[in-house]
Amino acid sequence: MNTLSIADLVEQLATELKARHQHLATAESCTGGLIAGACTEVSGSSDWFERGFVTYSNAAKSELLGVPAALIEAHGAVSEAVARAMAAGAVANAHAHWSVAVTGIAGPTGGSAEKPVGTVWFGWATPQGVFTELQRFDGDRAAVRQATVAHALAGLLQRLA
Repeated sequence: MNTLSIADLVEQLATELKARHQHLATAESCTGGLIAGACTEVSGSSDWFERGFVTYSNAAKSELLGVPAALIEAHGAVSEAVARAMAAGAVANAHAHWSVAVTGIAGPTGGSAEKPVGTVWFGWATPQGVFTELQRFDGDRAAVRQATVAHALAGLLQRLA
């Protein structure tokens, strides 16, 4: 796991995006806006943070991000296909060059043998394309959500490098 604090990750992200004159959008399900909240903790974040979509329900994923309902039906909301579509939809529906999307099971309920609590799919839309990654985090709901925020931001920085 990344050793930088969330505040340090945001500071580095802000520096990178401002230097490029580019903007970020977030598409969040299991974190409920925590990534956008972390980004907007920084004064001046409007220079690089464009908007956040909190798409907790499947309907919101479809209505706000354009994720096809059939895709959710076929793969489930917590899936690589949906994370990819959320990330692409965030860029398509915002004035942003970059996005991060997260969809997962923070718990303590909602897990299954196939998708246990702590399962999170990430999507990053970049000027080079959309990238996805699966992570499984341990801990309670708060721990899973904080780990998701940190990993989402670290993944953005990695792709900006």
